[in-house]
Amino acid sequence: MCILIRSKTRWTVAKIDDEGEERAAILARELSLSPLVARLLVQRGLAGVDAARQFLYGGLEDLHDPFLLKGMEQAVKRIRQAEERNEYIRIFGDYDADGVSSTALMTFLFRRMGLKFDSYIPHRTLEGYGLNAKAIDLAAEAGVKLIVTVDTGISAVEQINHANSLGIDVIVTDHHEPPHVLPDAWSLINPKQEDCSYPFKGLAGVGVAFKLAQALLGEPPVEWCDVVALGTVADLMPLTDENRVLVRLGLQELRKGDKPGFRALADAAGIKLAAVNSTDIGFGMAPRINAAGRLDHAHRALNLLTASDDETAAEAAFTLDTLNRERQLIVETIVKEAEQQWEDKRSLAAEAGQKEPSVIVLASEGWNVGVVGIVASKLIDRFYKPTLILSIDKESRMCKGSARSIAGYDLHAALTRCDELLDHYGGHQAAAGMSLHADNLELLESRLCQLADEWLTEEDWIPGTLIDMPCTIKDASMDVLEQLGQLEPFGNGNMAPKLLLQGAKLADRRAIGRESKHLKLSLSGDGKLLDAVGFGFGKHLDKLSDDAELELVGELSINEWNGERRVQFMVGDMRVPHIQLFDRRGQAGSDSFSALLKLIKDDDLESVLVLIPSPVWLEAVRESESAALPDGLRMVTYEDAAEASWYCSKLIILGRPPSADKLASSIKACQGIERVYAMYSESFNGYEDKPGSKAKSAASRQDKQKKPETAAVQPFSHTDRKNFGHLYQTLRRVCPINEDGAADRLSVMMGWKKASAAFMLKVFLELELIHTENNELRLVADPVKRELAHSRTYRDALRREKTEQILFAETKELAGWIIEQAEEALPLSIIKGVGVS
Repeated sequence: MCILIRSKTRWTVAKIDDEGEERAAILARELSLSPLVARLLVQRGLAGVDAARQFLYGGLEDLHDPFLLKGMEQAVKRIRQAEERNEYIRIFGDYDADGVSSTALMTFLFRRMGLKFDSYIPHRTLEGYGLNAKAIDLAAEAGVKLIVTVDTGISAVEQINHANSLGIDVIVTDHHEPPHVLPDAWSLINPKQEDCSYPFKGLAGVGVAFKLAQALLGEPPVEWCDVVALGTVADLMPLTDENRVLVRLGLQELRKGDKPGFRALADAAGIKLAAVNSTDIGFGMAPRINAAGRLDHAHRALNLLTASDDETAAEAAFTLDTLNRERQLIVETIVKEAEQQWEDKRSLAAEAGQKEPSVIVLASEGWNVGVVGIVASKLIDRFYKPTLILSIDKESRMCKGSARSIAGYDLHAALTRCDELLDHYGGHQAAAGMSLHADNLELLESRLCQLADEWLTEEDWIPGTLIDMPCTIKDASMDVLEQLGQLEPFGNGNMAPKLLLQGAKLADRRAIGRESKHLKLSLSGDGKLLDAVGFGFGKHLDKLSDDAELELVGELSINEWNGERRVQFMVGDMRVPHIQLFDRRGQAGSDSFSALLKLIKDDDLESVLVLIPSPVWLEAVRESESAALPDGLRMVTYEDAAEASWYCSKLIILGRPPSADKLASSIKACQGIERVYAMYSESFNGYEDKPGSKAKSAASRQDKQKKPETAAVQPFSHTDRKNFGHLYQTLRRVCPINEDGAADRLSVMMGWKKASAAFMLKVFLELELIHTENNELRLVADPVKRELAHSRTYRDALRREKTEQILFAETKELAGWIIEQAEEALPLSIIKGVGVS
């Protein structure tokens, strides 16, 4: 595609049909919404006024009755019984953020009820996920009579049978997919059970625990919604229906800052609680909670969430922040090792003449099992291939790891096809875990790659971005942004609206941030200016031309600075959907070759084509600059360019073109042009506009061998009527004149080039103002009056002169002309316009 800056992903813009537009218009009118926000609601399945109103403004009244959950009544009765009998209860949780949040919420509940209890979270590395026999034995030894699981237990058939045999009752609260055979627990609470009538199936583990608390207390414990928000967002549960209400209420609780644990956690993560949002939870709080279970023990995170004083909370938060930093370093180290291992695999495949593996399968001794899923995600971000990262036990040679996938490749289905190679596996389309012996790794990789080649199309290997809708700068208002805020909280199932900003012209740009990694843009359109920020886009600074038309994918946000609030666009992806002209005319000179080398410094030379004026010029360059010429740089003359077909994304015009026609022919011979650099000045004699003083000397030596002009020359227009009049008056004085020497003699008399005099004499002959007689030029005695345009030679010169003027036209005019030539080489649907710089 003819795009200077290519988008990182495939863009798919969601569409809304005529009926949807009508429904959006009704929502906009009835709920006083902007058309953009109303369309977003319709696209998200909220086309009715009541449904949209509930989505935007729903609260506690929209929470479902907890007793609709199958098993809830039995669970409540058993816990009340334990309360009456003063039985010892153990909360059994999980080591991830949802499990820790669930355990914390159940702790708050049992504290309020005054129950006799403790909590237990298994060690990720030593015990693994879920209930285990040893933990149940420890509970029996401690006198536990009731175990209440949170975020786990729905598959623990054998373990719960073991608990039953020891006289321990088990209440399971869970949200994972139930197996075909359910455990024989006292009560199973899971909205995903087939015969459970609960209307919402997307609760997190902490959400199910909240419903149990609601049932036991007789009202929703709103003050614990902050813990619900943490677990729900961290576990990537859909922020729809009841989750939306719980997380929204949770954010309100977090902003109050009542709990010491959250105050300390926010401080460690650099989050302002007064303005906390779901993104802060997902990327600031949750990683620190998870770090405890990944590298140490999850009870450290539980201690933070349940802390009752600032000192204890601060100490716990410091520990979690330290563990998270350690986790980041471990991930960074493993990522580097994994990337090197992958590069080695690619190199081996290339040396063997094979294509690189379609699935990344990497394993090594000593890789921390707790972070391999994060590593897999990072490798997908870079290489966009299904990825398995495994740690090998040095003694047993058993591998344990995690996998992440791309759209179109179902990990669970793929692993199922390879189940005879695996000791254990589980997961879903996008993520999975597995264990197997190292001896089976190579065959597993081969099988997974074969399935990828069978299942995935060429398009599947390009990451995709689903865009909610297009917009213009006119839509980027504070009113629209405040209405978009009513769609929060954002997260899985209710992502922040992703907009395609169109019709935005570049007004200004600059690199910002450390090492100029980021890009600050000023955009114009609809008579307004809009700032845009692209983190990590600093490398595109020099690839943007003045007045370039940009297409940006991203989100609207608020920029607060010095008490002023302004709307800005946060760029997630961008492209320039047209050829751009970078005008360097007039900057050419003795350092133009150095400018060329700088221009192509970081380029793939196979995508660069340099046009040079003549073979003399090329020979001069090679003679003087051969040591500096990069291998593989294609420098061709216009004659060579026009006689072949070329692919180049960057076309550099170095040295004044011999003619506009030859430049046009060269442009038409090129495919895939994305940017054109005009690096020449006005002079041209076949080797001027040289790339350096050495080239000038070499070209000058060749020039000395040329026949010198008869006379000095001065700027001259072949088509200027005054010059024709001047010449005719001179002919009246000197005619008859010898035909063979006429051009020489007149050029001296007029101070013109010989070629110019010869051209004008030819025009006079065609207009029958002069004629030849006895090898002499004579004036026609009584000529018929004719316009100069009656001469074909004059008309051709007029056309050429007009064409040549384009080489030194205003930048926008030259850019428009370039696009006209490129249209003959590229589909019109690709070339939309030209930006200039």
